[in-house]
Amino acid sequence: MKNNTVALLCGIIFGAGLTLSQMTDPAKVLSFLDVTGNWDPSLIFVMLGALTITMISFRKILKKPSPLLTQRFVIASKTALDKPLILGSAIFGIGWGITGYCPGPSVAGLGLGNIEALIMVCSIYAGFWAYGKMKV
Repeated sequence: MKNNTVALLCGIIFGAGLTLSQMTDPAKVLSFLDVTGNWDPSLIFVMLGALTITMISFRKILKKPSPLLTQRFVIASKTALDKPLILGSAIFGIGWGITGYCPGPSVAGLGLGNIEALIMVCSIYAGFWAYGKMKV
């Protein structure tokens, strides 16, 4: 129960941050991606803020013997660039560029009652399902 409460609180804070930074507004994101037209560079500051906090906090957190709410840290062991990673990144980028949503903001957009966010989340789960069928 404690882990679920912490996860819910983190999700609420994350969603509020996405909303505050306007990452849940596809038009804002698409104008950031439109570097040859009406480019809006303001989301660079959102990304820089997130990267700065992550770099500082991860260094401190990973020095601890274990996380607060579980037994051990789970760190990705895969470091090589391979075909599935590159293909998945390309599909992610194309989807982000077409819709203006990535997974986090699309879930946060559900809370705002955005129909496009609902379509995006359903599409994400359809992709999970298709991947599961192809992988097996």
